[in-house]
Amino acid sequence: MDKTNRMPCRPVIKLKPITFLLSVYFIFSSLFTVSYAQESLSLIKQNPPAADFNLPDMDGEMFSLSSYKGKTVIINFWATWCPPCREELPSMNRAWHKIKDQNIAMVAINVGEDEDTIFSFMGNYPIDFQVLLDQSGDVINQWPIKGLPTTFVLDPKGHLYYRAIGGREWDSDIILKLVRDIQK
Repeated sequence: MDKTNRMPCRPVIKLKPITFLLSVYFIFSSLFTVSYAQESLSLIKQNPPAADFNLPDMDGEMFSLSSYKGKTVIINFWATWCPPCREELPSMNRAWHKIKDQNIAMVAINVGEDEDTIFSFMGNYPIDFQVLLDQSGDVINQWPIKGLPTTFVLDPKGHLYYRAIGGREWDSDIILKLVRDIQK
C-alpha cells in the first residue's frame, strides 16, 4: 500500500493552538476548582463547641470567642514564618472584604510571636480583619490543630463546623458559599 495516498487524521473542529490550550485550561481548572473547594473544608461531624479564649489584639485590647456568638466565625491559626500562611493571608483579606457585612466574623490568631514581628509582617501582608495574639500557645493547645495554618469555621452557636489544614484561597466563591450556607 502506498503511504502517500493515506488521508491524514484531522480533528473535526479546527482550533488555533492558543484557543485549544485555553479551552483545555478552563475545562480542567473548573473541574479542579470544584473538587478542590469540596475537599478544602472538612466537615466536622460531631460539631463540638469551640474552646473559648480571651486574647489580646495588637493594641492589647482583649477579645473572647464568646463575643462573636450569633455569627459564623472563621478562625485562622497562623505564624509569620509559615510559608503557606503567607500565601493564604492575602486571600483571607480579600474574602474579608466580601463577607464583612454578612454577619460573618474573621479572626487571625497568631501563634507564639510578638507585636513587633507581626507589625513588620503586616507591612507586606496587610490584614484588615481581627488579629489576636496567642503568644504563650495556650489557646492553640485547646484546639484540634495539626499544623499551621489551620482554619476553623464555626456556626453561629459557636460549634466547630469546618476545618481546613493548610492554605486555601478563601476568597473563592465556592468556599465562601460553604461559609455563607452555615447561616441558613
